[in-house]
Amino acid sequence: MAKEKIVLAYSGGLDTSVILTWLKETYDAEIITFTADIGQKDELDGLEEKAIKTGASKVYIDDLRAEFAKDFIYPMFQAGALYEGQYLLGTSIARPLIAKRMVEIALAEGATAIAHGATGKGNDQVRFELTAAALAPDIKVIAPWRDEAFREAFPGRAEMIAYAEKHNIPVQASASKPYSTDRNLLHISFESGMLEDPWFDSSAADVEDMYVLSVSPEKAPDQGEYVELDFEAGNCVAVNGNKLSPLEVMELLNELGGKHGVGRVDMVENRFVGMKSRGVYETPGGSILFTAHRKMESLTMDRDVMHLRDSLISKYASLVYNGFWFAPERLAIQALVNESQKNVTGTVRLKLYKGNVMAAGLKSPVSLYNPHIATMEADPTQAYDQGDATGFIRLNALRLKVSSGVTGASGI
Repeated sequence: MAKEKIVLAYSGGLDTSVILTWLKETYDAEIITFTADIGQKDELDGLEEKAIKTGASKVYIDDLRAEFAKDFIYPMFQAGALYEGQYLLGTSIARPLIAKRMVEIALAEGATAIAHGATGKGNDQVRFELTAAALAPDIKVIAPWRDEAFREAFPGRAEMIAYAEKHNIPVQASASKPYSTDRNLLHISFESGMLEDPWFDSSAADVEDMYVLSVSPEKAPDQGEYVELDFEAGNCVAVNGNKLSPLEVMELLNELGGKHGVGRVDMVENRFVGMKSRGVYETPGGSILFTAHRKMESLTMDRDVMHLRDSLISKYASLVYNGFWFAPERLAIQALVNESQKNVTGTVRLKLYKGNVMAAGLKSPVSLYNPHIATMEADPTQAYDQGDATGFIRLNALRLKVSSGVTGASGI
């Protein structure tokens, strides 16, 4: 009788290296590993050999970078998504893509289950499993960190590190660098270890070697650099006049942003499962793209359309953060977002300088900004009669006067 097949989301890091062996022994199953190349760079080096050596029967390493940029990062940025006013959702937006491909592999291989190394305290478990529920509701999900026997065997990272050393599995985590990382095309995140103390200074010089994608603002060039981004229907299609794919845009902006110390965020965020957690993020290219897109909208998007879309930003960001990418409500909001972006076309010029992204010019063939109307000088078009503002103010003040007459003036 053929063994059960389990598809494991495999990074080659500490947790999934241990989990691979544990799954094989616990379920007496054939383990197929899946790794999504979403921009981890050299983290993928030697991964196939490592997975086979650790016990995988088959290894998938799929290059999903172009799909990630075009179908996940770009739509999310069109929505202006920003979680709790700071987080550009770099880890969150990658999970539905990884889970989608993992489900596709499981169905193709005849696997009965998928497995992941997300902890029972984190958001990723929810993101993986909600995606699986939406796309393949009958497939089983194995989450070792929610298994009591697994937790008893590995009560902390020290035990996992010792286990990996015993089995000659090279891992990045160590006693000197106990924090965990997650890298992709959009960002890299750091959490746990010394970062669990919210008073710990992640910008201190003695932890500068933690950062991967950017230099500190103090070490950034003393000369600012200008960059121009061309947009068509809300998507960046060129940088400095050169036509680029979404993947190429992200790669170039990461390089430029990292050079100038752009995109570092240190925050305490609210996890979906109910606790607060501290994370440090580097999102150099995403920070440039986010700012440029917003500036382009300011010139080309109708006021009430913008305000309607903005009223949905918090909801949209929470849906991404919480794992509801394939939920009907996210798709419905996206349809509105897509409609709102049809006129977001033109060029944004930015200045990058020591961690800052500053607006340095806007232009568009479909600009809604009319200098003749907006001017403080005489309006040559006579499109705006300042006298009309008297009635406008009187009508808007009417309800305030009525309310004051009933309840009395307040705040005086």
